[in-house]
This record gives sequence, C-alpha cells and structure tokens, in this order.
Amino acid sequence: MKISDLFALAARNLARRKGRTALTVIGVAVGTCLIIVMISFGLAMNQANEEMLASWGDLTQIEVYGGGMTVAYSSGGVMIGGSGSDEPAKLDDEMIENFRKMDHVVTATPFYQPYSLNGTITAGNNGRYSTSVSNTVGVYSDALAEMGFTLADGDWLSDTGSYGRDVIPVLVCEQTGYNFEDTRKSYSSPNRYRWYGQTDALGNLLPPFVDVEKDDMTLTLTNGDTENPKEKSYKLKVVGSIVPDTSKGWWTQSSFIMRIQDLKALTKEYEDLAKVDTGSSGSTYDTVYVKVDDMDNVDEVDKAIQDIGFSTYSMTQQREAMQEQVNQLMMILGCLAAFSLLVAALNIINTMTMAIYERTREIGIMKVLGCALGKIRSMFLIESGFIGLIGGVVGVVVSLLVSFVLNNLSLILALFGGSGDMSGILSSLGGFYMGGGSAVSVVPVWLVLMALAFSTVIGLVAGILPANRAVKISALEAIRHE
Repeated sequence: MKISDLFALAARNLARRKGRTALTVIGVAVGTCLIIVMISFGLAMNQANEEMLASWGDLTQIEVYGGGMTVAYSSGGVMIGGSGSDEPAKLDDEMIENFRKMDHVVTATPFYQPYSLNGTITAGNNGRYSTSVSNTVGVYSDALAEMGFTLADGDWLSDTGSYGRDVIPVLVCEQTGYNFEDTRKSYSSPNRYRWYGQTDALGNLLPPFVDVEKDDMTLTLTNGDTENPKEKSYKLKVVGSIVPDTSKGWWTQSSFIMRIQDLKALTKEYEDLAKVDTGSSGSTYDTVYVKVDDMDNVDEVDKAIQDIGFSTYSMTQQREAMQEQVNQLMMILGCLAAFSLLVAALNIINTMTMAIYERTREIGIMKVLGCALGKIRSMFLIESGFIGLIGGVVGVVVSLLVSFVLNNLSLILALFGGSGDMSGILSSLGGFYMGGGSAVSVVPVWLVLMALAFSTVIGLVAGILPANRAVKISALEAIRHE
C-alpha cells in the first residue's frame, strides 16, 4: 500500500464519520485559536511597549555619566583604564575614543553645556532680541549623522571647514528662534516672550522674534564686571537645521548646536576675560552619548561601560522589566490555552479508539490480506494527524478573524452606531489595550505556522495509543467480530 493510498483511505474514513470528526476538529480548533489569540495579546503588548519606549528615548542609545573608578577592562582588543587603581575614571576625549572602539558601538559623543559662561546671543537692531548662551550644546560634529539625527536642511557641521575669523558655525532646531526675548519690553510684559504654538487673537501661529536661519546673530561673552567691562563677540553662522528628535534628547527641539572644540574655545576665552577658573573647560564631561548598532547589543555594551566604573542609563533597562512582565503573562495565558488543547487531544484519543472498535473487522481483513502492521498503524496516525491539522487550520482562520475584530473594534462599533471608544473596556479585560494606535492583537506568520505544526503534532501524538491498539488486535478474532 502506497503512502498516497494511506492518505486517501484516511480521508475517506474521516468523511464517513462526519459528525464525530467535526466535533473533534472543533475541539482542536478552539484550543489552537485560544493559543494564537493569547500569544497575540502578549506580542501586541510587547509591540506597544517598544513603541512607547521608542517615543521616550532611543533604544540603541546609552547615556554615560562621569565619576566612576578606573579598572582594567578589555573590549575588542582595547585596554581601558588602569590595573586595580583607585584613580577616578575620567569621562574625557580619550575615554570616549575608547568607547568608540568597543564592539557593537557605532559612535560616541560628549554632551557639553556651557552653564558657567556669562554671555548672550543677540539679533535684530542694536541686539534687541536676546537669549542666554546657555542655550547652546557642544557635540562631536562627526557623530551627529551616525547617532541617527536627520538634517531638515543645510549641511552638517564640519571639523575641517573654514568659516572665517571669529565666526562660529552652528546647527539650529525647529524651535530655536523661540528662545529669544524682546529686551525692549519689561520682564513682566507678556509681549516680551514668544513660545512655540502661541497664537494671536485670530488663532494664527505667531512666529518667533528671530528667524535663526536668516537673521544675523552675535554671541557675546562678558566678564560681568560693571566697573571694568570686557567683551568678546563672535558671529554665528547657521550651516543647517536638524529635525527634532526627543527620543535622543530634549535639546534637539530648541538648542544651538556647536562643535565641541568651539564651546571649549568659548569657555577658555571667558576664563581669560573674567580671570576665573570655571572648572568646566571641557577636559572632562558630565554626560556622554554612546550609540549601539543594535538594540540586542545594548546590554552588552552597557555592562562593559559599567565595568569600567561609570554609571549608565538606557531605555533597555525599562524594556527588560516590561518584557519580563509580559512574558509572565504570556506564560499564564499560554498554559490556559494549552490546557484546552490537552482536552482536545483526549477527545482525539476517544474518537480514534471508537473508530478502532467500529472497524475491528476491517482491521482483521487487512491483516489477513497481508497488510503490514506498520501500514495499519500509519493509517490511524494519519487520520489523527488530519484531525489535528484541520483543527489547526480552522483555529488559525478563526483567530485571524478575532484579531481583526479586536484591532478594529472601535471602527466596527462606530459603523453600527455604537461607541467608538473602547479603550476603557479593553483595558479592563486585562490591560491589553495600550493606546496610541497600537494593535490589540498581533499575529505574525511564525505564530500561524507554529500553531499549525503544534496542532498537527498533538493529533499525531494523540493517535499513537489507539494506533498501537489497532495493530495488536488478533486477525481471526477481528474477522469474527460483528
């Protein structure tokens, strides 16, 4: 008997008992559907968490803070730090270069703000509009593109470009112009300030006082001495603007972005003007951003930096905690769904056992005609496998339909005149609804294939016991069986 004959015979046998086969298939379909839907809830929660964390911050970015202790550490063939030294680890340019040489690190850049500088950036007639020089940040110019920033227009800062004497190139952001105040208005006057999103009486958006991409701007440092004032001025040259990306930092919305060497030079100039030591000349940094090539490698790089002695922060720390909660929930839901498949497996065993009892004479005739025992066993296993496969297909179709309905429930209810807002109800069903447009149920292709394979295997396993019973039946007794 060929394998094709076995499949055809198994199909005919199942078709002869349509009612019993259908009930058994329904049991498998229910179990398969529950498994897919339950796991899809967990996948949707993971996806929603990823989206939420991505909106909070770059998942491949690590913030490194100074103040650690130097230890010996090797990464990618690079030796970092001393050997058992108690000397504080310095978050300086040399250390940043070591970060860049680590495995899986794309780039690294310091984040430097000149809070100690006394100066202003002015624009307009006689410097009418002014903002503090503290609204500037210094970074490595060659790191911006690799960090994932995007130019809105213009060019990136260049370390090799010649911009002229006392000219400082800068990048601006979407809201940089709103930093400026009208110094001709009193501090108590609302007309002194403009903020992003402000509208006039007609609801029209008010532009900033200064168009930073077109207007001339001057950065002036002062020594703060009223009796013997000294100043040093520089012209700011806007070379481009970047697209705001709060996931990488709030400062991408409204700062002036400078090359780190320009901010260091400004700090040195201010110290010479004011005859002071600010203690923040840029030789060491408070914060450094490290960009990792893949989210899955963040933990490894994070631990490597912590081993050097620095404290770090990354969004993966929150991600791991959220994933652990979701995995626990998925395990509970998966166990509940698997229990329903266990019941379906028992139903398959019962169905196949009844089939063997009803077909005892048929089995005896097959044996007398010389059919191999393995073929008889295979026939019953194929039948039980068919039940599992068909039940799996039905369960997959139903689960896809359920997923579609859940993901579009608000729209469906709205079409039938019901309330379109189902977030409260879905949240009460177990917190699966995360808001923000996230799907309630996510069914990837691998989950469908896994469910089909699992249901088929369940059918095959459930058919082993009845199939073994079938081959043990005596041929003579089976022929005499009525």
